[in-house]
Amino acid sequence: MKKIGLLVAFLLIFPLVFAIELKVTKQISEEVLVLGVENPAVFNIQIKNSGQTDDFEFFNLLGFSMAPKGTTRIKQGETANIELIIYPRQDFQSRGFYNFNYYIRSASNKGTIPEVAILKIVDLKDAFEIGVKEFDPESEKVKVYIKNKEDFNFKEMSAEFSSVFFKDKEEFTLDSKEEKEFEFKFNYEDFKKINAGFYTLTADIAVGKNKTKIEGIINFKENQNIKTTKESSGWIVNIQTIKKENLGNLNYLTQITAKKNIISRLFTTLSPSPDNSERKGIFVEYIWEREIKPSENIKIEITTNWTLPLVIIGLIVVLVLFIKKYQKTDVVVKKSINFVHSKNGEFALKVSLIVNAKKYLEKVNLVDRLPQLVKVHSQFGGQSPVRVSEEKRRIEWNLEKLEAGEIRTFSYIIYSKVGFLGKFALPTATLIYEREGQLRDAQSNQVFFMAEPHGRDEE
Repeated sequence: MKKIGLLVAFLLIFPLVFAIELKVTKQISEEVLVLGVENPAVFNIQIKNSGQTDDFEFFNLLGFSMAPKGTTRIKQGETANIELIIYPRQDFQSRGFYNFNYYIRSASNKGTIPEVAILKIVDLKDAFEIGVKEFDPESEKVKVYIKNKEDFNFKEMSAEFSSVFFKDKEEFTLDSKEEKEFEFKFNYEDFKKINAGFYTLTADIAVGKNKTKIEGIINFKENQNIKTTKESSGWIVNIQTIKKENLGNLNYLTQITAKKNIISRLFTTLSPSPDNSERKGIFVEYIWEREIKPSENIKIEITTNWTLPLVIIGLIVVLVLFIKKYQKTDVVVKKSINFVHSKNGEFALKVSLIVNAKKYLEKVNLVDRLPQLVKVHSQFGGQSPVRVSEEKRRIEWNLEKLEAGEIRTFSYIIYSKVGFLGKFALPTATLIYEREGQLRDAQSNQVFFMAEPHGRDEE
């Protein structure tokens, strides 16, 4: 009779089980439901309605709150994306993987179909793991980790870590399967007398308004007390110092290593010399091995001097810039002077202008300016000028063209019956020309002469 009653109840609840034509596709195979946290488990499912347009309701018989609430309309032939939400039930006893049975019912009473969602149900305290990554009494630092073991995102959480060595609090978030590390400082003097052994590390965790407590282990081992210090100073001349001190009471065999690439090693000196070196790709690893007795230390000094390579690079850059500038130059005009001995002992200078055409030039006009108080001798070297104006203090030459690579020299003599004393500058000469239909100009260098009571010389 009991079995018949159950069958009747099932038929009343699920009439015409196969009357609705729905195809349910699960996008995510399992979700985590953390008890003690308000965040629900969320499943993304697709429902294709091969039957008539209808409204559908989602429910379960286990007392879990679900969403969507009410009914959801799915038209004939439509595929609907549904976000199925299952809220945690704090009094639920099962843990681990659980087949969560839920049902989709037609609002027009065309039937009900059963579906299964795979849940992983865990307590809040079982979702985390804590421990020590690194515990170094010499540096007075400890690295503690907390790991999220589940595929669940924890937001706005905090943990207060405590042990006999330290106590500190951190606020953070933990995404799915994420592990975070925290570094805490402590005073080694405070627990010098603590015996070696295993000590408890606890974490009071708060996720929103929900709290739990978990434990881990700290393994406090006996250590030789070796203090290591590293210093680096300078950029062009970089000096790295590595020092290890034995502050304990046992002999300690230590190894110090340093790496340099194949370029920097050429400008590096090591003191003292390493015991061994190994080539690893583009790096060279230097190794020092020493036994340090109590109260002794080993100090390694690595000096890399970049002065020479920087000077070489600077010279290369200057040379490249000079070459580029030279290649862009159309013409170079060089001016020079030489003293001339005259019969009457007059002051006289021979002025030479050398025009070196780097490219083809047309309608070339060379103009030089004459200093005050001098006259131009009637004899000229090379091509004679087209115009000499002592009034305007100008002397000019005209050329039809200059071929690329062509060099022309022009010279003239200036003299004066007035004596000079001191250092004087001659004006620069100007070359005006056409290049590819554009009017351009170039200036010569400036020259100086020194007039002294007992002789003259060019500068």
